[in-house]
Amino acid sequence: MCNFIYLTADKLTKPAVNILTQQIGNHPIRIFTYKGSPVLKASTRAWRLCLKRVGIENFRWHDLRHTWASWHVQAGTPLHVLQELGGWASFQMVQKYAHLAPEHLANYADRLDDNWHNSDTLENVIPIKNKLST
Repeated sequence: MCNFIYLTADKLTKPAVNILTQQIGNHPIRIFTYKGSPVLKASTRAWRLCLKRVGIENFRWHDLRHTWASWHVQAGTPLHVLQELGGWASFQMVQKYAHLAPEHLANYADRLDDNWHNSDTLENVIPIKNKLST
């Protein structure tokens, strides 16, 4: 198992890079430390106590990743870009966030509307509708 995660600055916000940069020197090889010792696990007793203290129930560390991805899609980040940012191996894994950005469908939905406003098309559609209703 690899204990290292390699991040490139192009996938992080400037504030995130600044925070990580400030941690340099706190530990010889780790970024996240607590009282001088490396944080090896995110879901710990301290995490659970913190959640309890602020009244958050049924919340996992991994839920933060889902929130981050959801906010990206709602802000207009394309799914293929989100896949790269989040490091998902398959596009299928990112598809679960597609429902948060349905506005991309509007251009396609309006295509039929644009065609039906054409007078020739409109004349052909109305008689068919009338025949169906009788």
